[in-house]
Amino acid sequence: MAATKKTKKTEKTKTKSKKRTVTTGVATIQSTFNNTIISLTDTEGNVLGQGSPARVGYKGARRSTAFAATKAAVEVAERVMKKYGLKEVKVFVKGPGSGRNAAVKGLDSAGLRITMLADRTPIPHNGCRPRKAPRK
Repeated sequence: MAATKKTKKTEKTKTKSKKRTVTTGVATIQSTFNNTIISLTDTEGNVLGQGSPARVGYKGARRSTAFAATKAAVEVAERVMKKYGLKEVKVFVKGPGSGRNAAVKGLDSAGLRITMLADRTPIPHNGCRPRKAPRK
């Protein structure tokens, strides 16, 4: 004798989430010789948006140009400003690439107010141990 199970269909009601507004944030720009990655976060470090030249539509060697970095920075800044209402950022730049300054200019031209600019490029202090000298 099999027991019959009564299945109830539970309807999930969607609750309208409150739109989160973030006025100040942090922009981190990682610039290599091949690419530039821009991340916009809030002050706690939660990512609000990120972008790169590949997301804007550049492929191959054109991703490493300063113009592509500017376009990527403008695109991600406008997207985050529209969604979260971001107004001002602290900018941390890391890496030796050509898109460093161009990405900062792109954030500025998109309408974000830059309150601080810092270079976080890692610099070796004494570096690795050198290889042994060859015999003569």
